[in-house]
Amino acid sequence: MDNWDDLRIFLAVARDESLSAAGRRLRMDAATVGRRVARLEESLGAPLFAKSPQGYALTEAGSRLVRFAEEAEQATSQASEALVGRAEGLSGQFRIGAPDGCANFLLPQVCARIVDRNPDLDVQILAQPRVVNLSRREADMAISVSPPSGGRLVVQKVTDYRLHLAASDEYLAQNAPVTSPEDLKGHRVIGYIPDMIFDKELDYLSDLGLERVPLASSSVAVQFHWLRLGAGLGIVHDFAMPTAPGLQFVLRDEISLTRSFYLVRHADDRRLERQTRFAEALVAGMREELTRLETLAGQGDATV
Repeated sequence: MDNWDDLRIFLAVARDESLSAAGRRLRMDAATVGRRVARLEESLGAPLFAKSPQGYALTEAGSRLVRFAEEAEQATSQASEALVGRAEGLSGQFRIGAPDGCANFLLPQVCARIVDRNPDLDVQILAQPRVVNLSRREADMAISVSPPSGGRLVVQKVTDYRLHLAASDEYLAQNAPVTSPEDLKGHRVIGYIPDMIFDKELDYLSDLGLERVPLASSSVAVQFHWLRLGAGLGIVHDFAMPTAPGLQFVLRDEISLTRSFYLVRHADDRRLERQTRFAEALVAGMREELTRLETLAGQGDATV
């Protein structure tokens, strides 16, 4: 084995199960990635991947090597942190995976403030309508609405947040009054595509006894735009309401949901001071910003 760089390329292929995907991650062309993997296999005298129509799957030898490669990756990161030192602030890149409600309406302002304090830091927000796979290093850390139970992960509860039914002033003026939850069955409902809900905590409408969703999307942002256009009624994060003054809460006292955000990290990353410092800043920023936005939403409340 020639050097750590070969192991770094091997890890990327192992996580992405594809030469082209690993190349994009590493900013290398797929042919170069393939040559480097072949060189590593030749130096070790064993095949590390089995190629199939589904991609590159680890062989038994490859699976054994992953553990040692990840230990080398951690050691390299720790050595880099030790040389840079704590006092110089955060630098480099962090990628955060998050459900798109959080990614659209909460994380942008939180991460912008962290970058303001750390100008050498790059932050990427991966908004996905699914659970982000940290084992494959799709992200450095993730925000989830349910604490994961499997894998070598560290989970920290960030905060509770609230959601309520909302609609635009225009929609409410043009449609029948909503005076009780029973009235909802006579209105057009906006929500998630039922068979694409990736976390049971996002299944808001079943709590209301509503099965049909005439306007549905896997994206919170799409649902939010429909609400702003006056297309129907839907469940909205309270922290998103200050961005849409044309929306108002509906049946706020009768219909109220509480969910939680969790910060999820790979267990090995607990040893990395840089990761821990960023996680601390992220959690503190999310708590502060969510409190601010929910307070604004309450102050601007024109509940029906």
